[in-house]
Amino acid sequence: MILASLTVNPSTAADATLLEYLRVDAGQTGTKEGCASGDCGACTCLIRSDENAPYIAVNACITPLGDVIGHEVLTVDVLGEEELHPIQSAMVNEHGSQCGFCTPGFVMALAARLDPNHPQGELTETSDREAWNQAIAGNLCRCTGYRPILDAAQLAAKSGARARTLPHGLVIDALHC
Repeated sequence: MILASLTVNPSTAADATLLEYLRVDAGQTGTKEGCASGDCGACTCLIRSDENAPYIAVNACITPLGDVIGHEVLTVDVLGEEELHPIQSAMVNEHGSQCGFCTPGFVMALAARLDPNHPQGELTETSDREAWNQAIAGNLCRCTGYRPILDAAQLAAKSGARARTLPHGLVIDALHC
């Protein structure tokens, strides 16, 4: 499979973050900036070093862009590009979003934990509430509250593993002069 690739321009600031690059240069505006210090989770996206590795959730606002060169990055913009991921559908069905600002971060954190290939093992609808709380740790919601978000996670876990397989993200490459 050929993966879509984004190229970082050599004139990009050395201290650029993944979030800055995604929003400004790549046009991936679903990833939000809330706190700019890695405390709210609105900027959560997923990265992996190669297509055989599982995705891991990262805070894009504090991830140096240089650290993800050559990595695959999955954003909420790409997650539901062809059809909604089960966690996206469940968030709608369980009313897990009000203002929507934190929603992309919750969706991405939960999508990573629902992945059957997650390094800590897959969570299921029967996983205890503490496991789900750990899955969203670091994501803050000021409007909805956490009960509908956790209910959405458990609902999404009921869908088959094949449906939860994450799509390919965008590979970030450096332009070599």
